[in-house]
Amino acid sequence: MLAAGRRLAAYSPADTAAGMAEIARRIQPPGFPERDFDITKYGAAAGGQRDCTEAIRDAVAACSAAGGGRVVVPRGVFLTGAIHLKNNVNLHVAEGATLLFSLDPKHYLPLVFTRWEGTECMNYSPLIYAFEATNIAVTGAGTLDGQANREHWWPWKGNTLSGWKPGDPSGVEARKRLSAMGEKGVPVAERVFGEGHYLRPPFIQTYRSKNVLIEGITIRNSPFWEVHPALSSNVTVRGVTISSLGPNNDGCNPESCADVLIEGCEFSTGDDCIAIKSGRNNDGRRVGVACENLIVRDCTMKDGHGGVSIGSEVSGDVRNVYVDRCRMDSPHLERALRLKSNAVRGGIVENVFFTNNTIGELSEAVLDIDFNYEEAENGPFKPVVRNIVLEGITSKRSKRVLYLRGFRSAPITGVRLAHCNFANVAEPNVVEHVEGLVLDDVKRNGKAM
Repeated sequence: MLAAGRRLAAYSPADTAAGMAEIARRIQPPGFPERDFDITKYGAAAGGQRDCTEAIRDAVAACSAAGGGRVVVPRGVFLTGAIHLKNNVNLHVAEGATLLFSLDPKHYLPLVFTRWEGTECMNYSPLIYAFEATNIAVTGAGTLDGQANREHWWPWKGNTLSGWKPGDPSGVEARKRLSAMGEKGVPVAERVFGEGHYLRPPFIQTYRSKNVLIEGITIRNSPFWEVHPALSSNVTVRGVTISSLGPNNDGCNPESCADVLIEGCEFSTGDDCIAIKSGRNNDGRRVGVACENLIVRDCTMKDGHGGVSIGSEVSGDVRNVYVDRCRMDSPHLERALRLKSNAVRGGIVENVFFTNNTIGELSEAVLDIDFNYEEAENGPFKPVVRNIVLEGITSKRSKRVLYLRGFRSAPITGVRLAHCNFANVAEPNVVEHVEGLVLDDVKRNGKAM
């Protein structure tokens, strides 16, 4: 596998396969003792009316204290507030079961240590949260329903498309305030948000945790990002179905993580299907943890801004990303592979291998690398993007094949396309400030590109 900072001398499909295999060998889902803790034995009642938060909390505590096992949500609808996982606990949502998450923000207090859009702070608890935990899981064929819609949670985005109306509360000012705190280096304990600030919590967040499994569940109607492993290692997200079209409803956002496998999942999202991140601006540089060694394979991407995106919060760097055998197809899917940064984010993104993926329809470009996101060149931290390989890609319809915009002072380097066929492409490529672009057996509308 390529080490950080090493430039790609010569591309080999065999080397790519070996790199993926090396990462996959290290990723092992956690196992759990064969002990079940049924939440109904701790006072939970189905029907979706009775608050089961305390019963679930008691079941999680008993499971962890016993050395681990499954906390089982049986068939039925169970209303709950925030769920905090502990060591060696598998929250198992059985087939026919739904965890219905409360719409009352008070049910996500007290505040927890979290990362919000790449900046650490104290904020509402994620709906399912783990902090510095080992061997944790959310599994089963059941459903997690955040109940978010244009009347609840989503209007906090602060725009009319999300249901906000003049005079309604929004998180716009709090977002600016948090960003300024991160820039100034305000201690995290003093970055206190929550009530009165309207920063929406993510659905599932594992923070500083290791040996994580998210498997089989269906997630819908999330307030914000949906599956958010942050500063976590040995993470498996497998067979998950995500359908949530609200604002910032990214499907899976591994952030500053190491050794992550995302496979066999289906995404229909209101933002990026998968977004790989490593912290925002000065706060991302302060934490200084890259997101590295990730495999995305055999997934289906439908609606979203990007099938797999990297950024825009990449201040801690991203490297060694493998995307293989995925299917991306929707008139409401904008891009297949998207990298976004600017001169305030900075960061190094390197060694990204996008191979054997099948694309039906996209509304924008197959490959989009853009340094002009938000603040563009107005900052001192020039982004670096190098060693990006697309191999064996087919696409049936898109606006463009390439949309590549680097800076004159910081060109994109080492982009290689090989053995690709792009049909029904409507507009020419955009290629600005790019060095070392290689096209090997690449066809656009039947002609060599």
